[in-house]
Amino acid sequence: MKKRWLLNLILLAVVAGLVTFLYMRPKPETAKDSSYEVSSYKMAEFNTIKVEFPAKAALTFEKTDNFWYLTAPHKTRADQASVQRILSIIAATSREKLSASDLEKFGLHQPSLKLTLYRDKTNFEEFLFGTHSPLTDEQYVSHKDAVYLISNSYGEAASIQTLELIDKAPLKPTEKVAGFDFGRLEQWEATGLSLDMVDGKWKVSLANAKPTQNELNEWADYSWIHTRAKSVDFYTPDRKITYPSFQIKMADGSKVHFDKIQESPELIIARPDEGLVYHFPQDEGFVMLNPPINLPN
Repeated sequence: MKKRWLLNLILLAVVAGLVTFLYMRPKPETAKDSSYEVSSYKMAEFNTIKVEFPAKAALTFEKTDNFWYLTAPHKTRADQASVQRILSIIAATSREKLSASDLEKFGLHQPSLKLTLYRDKTNFEEFLFGTHSPLTDEQYVSHKDAVYLISNSYGEAASIQTLELIDKAPLKPTEKVAGFDFGRLEQWEATGLSLDMVDGKWKVSLANAKPTQNELNEWADYSWIHTRAKSVDFYTPDRKITYPSFQIKMADGSKVHFDKIQESPELIIARPDEGLVYHFPQDEGFVMLNPPINLPN
């Protein structure tokens, strides 16, 4: 009986010791995923971007007053978010960092895309885009003396259609709205409707209108200052056709002219000075051309 008791005590001590050992022993370090930064540049460093393709015209962008413009193959305002996506290559990370000694292995001897970011004409950074990994669909990109495997979204951002890179706002960010002249539109031709900002308040040209400042401020903000078209096209005015039109007055005294091409099944307005056509959904377009001035029935 005594021997059995001693045996149980010994077994209990062994188990306790084993548990203590397993608990107290150093834990093996969990392997961390290695990640390599493609660069440590900052977006603010660059003021010119060039995107080159093997079989189509190159794209170039230039930054003026902190706003990006498309300068080739067309000169127009650029969609700022699209340019930021192109620039985001500088913040890319990769699970692999390989030697750039064999570019042909990764399709980089004949790149599908060449992206150059300029600080000035002689100070720039190049990124070459090669083939895609058949396993992950990530893309091989070379920069300086290394090759990285990164998300294919970076190459896609620089390869979208030119029209998608154009700013879809009908007004420039520097244009400060001070009034509207809708008198050349069919629905306002008889009354010659115009709206003007005077001493911080909207004044409507029609005596029987009963507008509220909040409604007009919301309308101007939503329909014009912060609106974006669903799509844009290039526009060459046809001198043989006279379209209904309207003007937006700016705080500096200038005016921006728009031709109204159609209202249904979508609103299409054109800005001749920038050579662009803007497409808006019909319901949104109706609100744009019909401010809430609260006329009596």
